[in-house]
Amino acid sequence: MPPPTHARHTPHVGTDEERPSTTEHYERDTIEFVRAFTFFDAVYAFALTLLVVNVDPPAASDWTSLAALLGSGLGWQLLGFAISFVVIAVFWRVNHRVVALFRAVSPGIIVANLVAIAFVVLIPFSTQGISDAETADQPLAIAIYAVNISCAVVAQSAIFYVARHDGMLSDPLPRRADHARFLGTLTTPLVFLASIPIAYAFGADWARYTWALLIVILPLSGAWATRRVARIVAEDKARRASSPTEEAGRR
Repeated sequence: MPPPTHARHTPHVGTDEERPSTTEHYERDTIEFVRAFTFFDAVYAFALTLLVVNVDPPAASDWTSLAALLGSGLGWQLLGFAISFVVIAVFWRVNHRVVALFRAVSPGIIVANLVAIAFVVLIPFSTQGISDAETADQPLAIAIYAVNISCAVVAQSAIFYVARHDGMLSDPLPRRADHARFLGTLTTPLVFLASIPIAYAFGADWARYTWALLIVILPLSGAWATRRVARIVAEDKARRASSPTEEAGRR
């Protein structure tokens, strides 16, 4: 096993400048990098597989008609399965896109990923609360699921910020651009957390309707974040281009 190398640079906190760093890391073309993210991918796949445990096989008498089958509680369980399958798949996709930005992996990134997948692995557990017919209408089930998803989103975002702090990004954007992306990401936990008081005040069904708002809100927040990032990057390029000219004028 090759020894860990040292990062070439780490951005100054609060700026876009870079300074030497002693952060240990493994380059992208090393077996250690591959082992780390192969393990994380396997955990996402395992979490997806665990979701089916929440789907109880219906009794033989429930197979007489579709209405009887769904009325046995299978409908709620399939709905919970579908929601959480999409959620975990999106988490994996986001993680995949973030990892694509890395030039190397540091111990901090590995720890941040472990924290994130801990919340992902809990999703099958919290899914049981919102999918079982006996508990699906309980506000507590909604609250636990909403907090679980919200923590997972924040933990996923932390992976990127740890990578930036450790200097592991191949082509880091201005820090303001990263903040704009993070604000767009906060849409999901805000909606899920807002569903908790709604569940206690108006019932679990209304809380689930709140989650459906993400179908509209996420594309809008994503478009806003994309435009904001593009504007910040353009401003940064213009500032960098004008800096040599201003320096030459002073001389």
